[in-house]
Amino acid sequence: MKKRKEIITRRAALTTGVAALGALLIPGCKQPMPPNYGNILRMGDNFTYAAHRALLSKQSLAKEYSFSDISSMPATGTINPADTSKEYFSENYDKHLRTGFENWELPVEGLVARPGSYSLNQLKRFSPRTQITRHTCEEGWTAIAEWTGVPLRLVLEHAGIMPKARWVNFYSYDGWLDSIDLIDAFHPQTILAYGMNGKNLSIPHGAPVRLRLERQIGFKSMKYLEKIVVSEEYIDPGDIGWAWYNGF
Repeated sequence: MKKRKEIITRRAALTTGVAALGALLIPGCKQPMPPNYGNILRMGDNFTYAAHRALLSKQSLAKEYSFSDISSMPATGTINPADTSKEYFSENYDKHLRTGFENWELPVEGLVARPGSYSLNQLKRFSPRTQITRHTCEEGWTAIAEWTGVPLRLVLEHAGIMPKARWVNFYSYDGWLDSIDLIDAFHPQTILAYGMNGKNLSIPHGAPVRLRLERQIGFKSMKYLEKIVVSEEYIDPGDIGWAWYNGF
């Protein structure tokens, strides 16, 4: 029994130490740490997040490639939320797919002065950004593709993001919830992509619009965006199987 108490004490001390170090790395930073780290292993993610935010430039760019570098791009995970044979089937997505996304809109809600919804045509009226970047999948493979879309920053500024905002949360038609902090949200390479390799985004790759988050591992670039909610409080996505922050 005494040994178990000693182990718990050491674990608590290490956990507290890592958290404290994270706090020291970002003195005066108003960006809160995401509170979804429930054990000692997750505290390593906490340390990585704090270290990246303290030591790396907030605007440093992921490497961009030339057109000749473009490779084949597998589609993994959900490849069609309108597939009635799958547990992630979405009736709403199915309706939009049947009409060619003619009436599809992306709501932007929460801590914004002008909440509203953006059609695909409205998103395309913003100044676009095209970038050729490497997708690094959490499953171990990589691929290079060209992505075209609107910088998320422009949409958030148009909606009037409020001073209290801390997190940007994304909901998808296949039932996923994930979030990023404002540093990633306002990064110039973070875009709402509607085009891939010079064509409209395909169904397997997340049509009509997906997130492209170039400074994190692939699963953070959520496909099939259904809604964006800006919040002050962190919304825990639950156990997604991977660390919340996967920057590199």
